[in-house]
Amino acid sequence: MLIACGDALIDFVPTRNAEGREAVMPAVGGSCLNVAIGMARLGAPTGFVGGISTDLFGRMIADHATASNVELGLAARSDHQTTLAFVRIVAGESHYAFYDAETATRNWTYRRGSIPFDTVEALHVGSTTLVNDQSAAETKALIADARGTSTISFDPNCRPNLVRDKPAYLARIDEIAAGADLIKMSDVDFAYLYGEEPYQQRAGALLGQGTSLVVITRGNNGAIAWHAGAGSIEVAAPKVEVADTIGAGDSFQAALLFALHKQGRLARESLRKVGAGELRRALSFAANCAGLTCTRPGADPPWSHEISWSW
Repeated sequence: MLIACGDALIDFVPTRNAEGREAVMPAVGGSCLNVAIGMARLGAPTGFVGGISTDLFGRMIADHATASNVELGLAARSDHQTTLAFVRIVAGESHYAFYDAETATRNWTYRRGSIPFDTVEALHVGSTTLVNDQSAAETKALIADARGTSTISFDPNCRPNLVRDKPAYLARIDEIAAGADLIKMSDVDFAYLYGEEPYQQRAGALLGQGTSLVVITRGNNGAIAWHAGAGSIEVAAPKVEVADTIGAGDSFQAALLFALHKQGRLARESLRKVGAGELRRALSFAANCAGLTCTRPGADPPWSHEISWSW
């Protein structure tokens, strides 16, 4: 099984009403839930770990995840309210206003021994659950238990407007990155975390501390990856008619993990030995899945039947 742990929320996505006025439409989202949904829709056995409310919005989230074939047996249901995120698109980038006080996501706690990690090929973590001290501590405890048997995938997916203590947040990101096998981040996240540092320099440092694969996604400019054995690989972004970019990075991450799983290259030792050709195909597949996600509003990763791909 592949597992994603983290945020599950409702995005209020910008749209227009019948009179042409600005309006918003509720859509299930949350970076880590999106990754779980993306992997499951492509055909991987997938579970989600995190807090999901029993309120109206939480039921929307659970129904959406179940309909996408995500196993929710490891999720914690509570009567805490659902996190809400209002989205505006500015210069092609999604900007968020979060309502996240005392929510099911923030109050999630990890139950030690509740997950049979010997059956988990990969664990994905990241995003808003790493901003809050409590949920970040719970996530780190989960990673510590998974690390012995499961590949650790990490996408910081930064939300600067939630960060109150940036030095502490950066230290937390560095700590989690140090134990990750696969790290993916957008160019926007990279700039927030590392400023003007060259991509290759940071990738080299991460590979030097034990990470096997580092990927930077760059929107229309495609993605570039560095692997400890396969070297540097760059893939182009597909040309598509963009509705919005919400969930595109999550779709890329889900598709990359799925592709490596499909190739038998996701387990830690196998990931270290992946070849350049295999990695290029996995990255190209991920870019195409992200491109398709961009053609429709909200975080709506593709199903396997929507992607024509020969393995």
